[in-house]
Amino acid sequence: MASKIAKIAVVEDDQVVRRTAVQLLELSTSQQVLAFENGASAWTHLSSNPAADVVITDMHMPEMDGLELLTRIKQQNPGRICIVMSGDPSNEPAARRLGADAFLSKPFKIRDLVTVMQALGVTTGT
Repeated sequence: MASKIAKIAVVEDDQVVRRTAVQLLELSTSQQVLAFENGASAWTHLSSNPAADVVITDMHMPEMDGLELLTRIKQQNPGRICIVMSGDPSNEPAARRLGADAFLSKPFKIRDLVTVMQALGVTTGT
């Protein structure tokens, strides 16, 4: 897969985790990173706007969880890269079955995320 600099969206209901992930990704990719506090707000934006090549989503969120968001994204755009993160590693099989391109167990280091993105062919600038 050819590397490309990707537009990224982070979907995370924990404000501190979301803000930290966005800041670290902006620094490591030199890209603006979109941020959403739940799957419903992310889906509202992403379903009508191809503004993100990579979606990094938490599993458990109010209104729409990460698995439902993943399912909708993959139905609409199977090529959009989706990385699912969860504090419970036993969630990985379900995420993979629904089309997740990668799974990150929380807590993780930004280096882990950058490594996953590079493995998926996304240039991160590091």
